[in-house]
Amino acid sequence: MSIDLGMPPLPPPTLAERRPTRQIKVGKVLVGGGAPISVQSMTTTLTSDINATLQQIAALTASGCDIVRVAVPSQDDADALPAIARKSQIPVIADIHFQPKYVFAAIEAGCAAVRVNPGNIKAFDDRVGEIAQAAREAGVSLRIGVNAGSLDKRLLAKHGKATPEALVESALWEASLFEEHGFGDFKISVKHNDPVIMVRAYELLSEQCDYPLHLGVTEAGPAFQGTIKSAVAFGALLSKGIGDTIRVSLSADPVEEVKVGSKILESLNLRPRKLEIVSCPSCGRAQVDVYKLAEEVTAGLEGLTVPLRVAVMGCVVNGPGEAREADLGVASGNGKGQIFVRGEVIKTVKESEIVETLIEEAMRIADELGDSVEGEPLVEVAGAASTPAPARG
Repeated sequence: MSIDLGMPPLPPPTLAERRPTRQIKVGKVLVGGGAPISVQSMTTTLTSDINATLQQIAALTASGCDIVRVAVPSQDDADALPAIARKSQIPVIADIHFQPKYVFAAIEAGCAAVRVNPGNIKAFDDRVGEIAQAAREAGVSLRIGVNAGSLDKRLLAKHGKATPEALVESALWEASLFEEHGFGDFKISVKHNDPVIMVRAYELLSEQCDYPLHLGVTEAGPAFQGTIKSAVAFGALLSKGIGDTIRVSLSADPVEEVKVGSKILESLNLRPRKLEIVSCPSCGRAQVDVYKLAEEVTAGLEGLTVPLRVAVMGCVVNGPGEAREADLGVASGNGKGQIFVRGEVIKTVKESEIVETLIEEAMRIADELGDSVEGEPLVEVAGAASTPAPARG
């Protein structure tokens, strides 16, 4: 069955062509070279607590995370890596900051990739050849992760502070050391907590190399602030085609990082859209509680995986037009709601019945669409496919 969706046409328009880069593998995930932009996060558990770490990885996987990073500051954490790498459903990156020996431990443990921080890791420059050889033999890729807060002291002395130029110089210097040993399976990040400095650093870096780039605003802050800073910075770069994998760094549950990162990519048509709620901000013209309606509809459709645009509108000014443009919508007023399906009014219901009706119609449309996409789950529940969720009031 063919369904005329209100979503953007395929392929959806984007703001710029992707920057051409070489391609690397992070386990089963391709990064760069035209591969889809992947979303990463990092566990907050003690890596040495294998069960807790695997549980959090499972939650991240269910939320749409493509790659997960785990911290390895101690030998106990390194000892836990084989079990975590083996049992994780998505590629695991070991995050190494201070001890080169943990780089080799992570490679031996079967991690898909290793992140090294050249500003922190001791004796890194002298052991690049060994790391390159071990990674090459194991088919493991690396990330050269430069952070403003841990910039090499030599470069801080030269530039005075963590300028965009200093971040880029650090990254390219370490890249050149690997290149001397014929190793190029790595991506680069140049993170800063200031979006303006971060954006400029990535712009400069993209002009000087063809390595895939991992985007991130480091220490972006609590959920609201960090979401804004990340969205601004990522939008500025991705709109120019810069960026191959992203991580939103929030002082919040890492699942929220994945949700924000995925939504940023969806908003720029860089990841297929799923559920999208179009709702008005409300104003003096609104004759219903738009906030409550939008929240209840969103909660009722949580987990829906098919592309569906649902408009929840609170008055007659823009409501009917917006509702007609969506797959499903309601234009509310005078204690009632006109329910639109693909541009046509199918019924008028009481205000108290709007949420239930929208959820019922959304599930019906999702069911029809699911029939045309064989094998695709309609609703995600804890990472597993299920039948459509029942309507909820």
